[in-house]
Amino acid sequence: MNGAGSAEAAAVASVGVPLQPLEWKFSQVFGERTAGEEVQEVDIISAIEFDRTGNYLATGDRGGRVVLFERTDTREHDGQRRDLERMDISINRHPEFRYKTEFQSHEPEFDYLRSLEIEEKINKVRWCQSANGALFLLSTNDKTIKFWKVQEKKVKKVCDMNVDPENATGNGPILGSSMPTSSNCKQYTANGGSLDGPFGFPSNDFSFSPGGVPNLHLPMLTCHETSIVARCRRTYPHAHDYHINSISNNSDGETFISADDLRINLWNLEICNQSFNIVDVKPANMEDLTEVITSAEFHPTHCNMLAYSSSKGSIRLIDMRQSALCDSHSKLFEEKEVPGSKSFFTEIIASISDIKFAKDGRHILSRDYMNLKLWDINMDSGPVASFQVHEYLRPKLCDLYENDSIFDKFECCLSGDGLRMATGSYSNLFRVFGCSEGSTEASTLEATKNPMRRQVQTLLSGSSRSLGTLSRGFRRGADNTGVNTNGNAFDFTAKLLSSMASK
Repeated sequence: MNGAGSAEAAAVASVGVPLQPLEWKFSQVFGERTAGEEVQEVDIISAIEFDRTGNYLATGDRGGRVVLFERTDTREHDGQRRDLERMDISINRHPEFRYKTEFQSHEPEFDYLRSLEIEEKINKVRWCQSANGALFLLSTNDKTIKFWKVQEKKVKKVCDMNVDPENATGNGPILGSSMPTSSNCKQYTANGGSLDGPFGFPSNDFSFSPGGVPNLHLPMLTCHETSIVARCRRTYPHAHDYHINSISNNSDGETFISADDLRINLWNLEICNQSFNIVDVKPANMEDLTEVITSAEFHPTHCNMLAYSSSKGSIRLIDMRQSALCDSHSKLFEEKEVPGSKSFFTEIIASISDIKFAKDGRHILSRDYMNLKLWDINMDSGPVASFQVHEYLRPKLCDLYENDSIFDKFECCLSGDGLRMATGSYSNLFRVFGCSEGSTEASTLEATKNPMRRQVQTLLSGSSRSLGTLSRGFRRGADNTGVNTNGNAFDFTAKLLSSMASK
């Protein structure tokens, strides 16, 4: 989701004009399959991430592969972009990406101590700071994190030699018009000298160029082509007893965190054999366990702050300056339960599957099974806004529990300008909500090349605020239908779990 630029967002905020809903159109598809081709399990995407510039896209799949895509539409304007910005002329082109490279990040493993199979599926991919023209990223499966370096290397070849390459074999002997026989075989040095004569005496099979010795020249190294090489620089193993559900880079560019169900570890990128446990919610008796960690993320600008969510629907903000073990949180964000609304499914659907910090660092976006919620870190009394994603599923929670769909983990994302947020649903649908001042945008779109459903704009009346001015809670975006716009029942096997916005 590549929203309007920050300049446009500032202009909208300054004049107080409500941002008009976007008209969404299909742009590009990757990995398109032919008609009748079955989807292989290993090809299903399990993680996706834009880099900080929005020029690179990384995807991880269940086969343990990481595929990189590169944006190409900006290259044509690199030379004149500054001039165009001075003239206040925007470049109105849709982002276009092309395949860059792919590599096998993880392989299936077997833990013999626990008799446990570790699948190769990529759980998370996170970009790190680039340096010297190389790209760096972290990838993880259930147990092992890897730090990758991807760069272009030039293939160099030797040319402009004094001897015809057809008559020479590497640094070996210089061959004449015919191969020597065993009966008449001379031994030659690498530079063409004969061992049968005095030291340094040239071989009779070696002939100088027509200009003689002064016309000799040094061979040259030339670059004929470039190849993209991916190399694993670090491997961070054996630090989690439970499945890793999150990794997040720190703004200091040196550290990152990894989280499983019960612990959060702090790593240094350059040290792979040691990590520090900063959060541990494991009780002394596992029978007393009431909640688990579901997601964790560093603050975008403050290297000492991070947030993590739990299966009870709460978000905890911690400050690593307070203590080495951050079991006590700085702030707790949770929505108070409405009296009389508790049911068997209340705790299940309240579990937060993903959290994201807004670019300004003041707001946190969370996704549970039914809703998107926007939180202000300066106000812990409740969310400042709540957006219903698929309210029509509430009467069907029993069926969703029986087929395990109620345990699906949907991700969420905020656009780089902070004007919109998005998350996935079923039947290849995803929801986009506007959060600028006065915006009532709530769009339902289908992620497909040939959509069978039209784009649905749900414009609801109500007072909404931009991220900078949100001060009270409101709820909007509800759907009151259980079928799509063509009247067909929703497909709970086609679900958009992963979502990511360009920065």
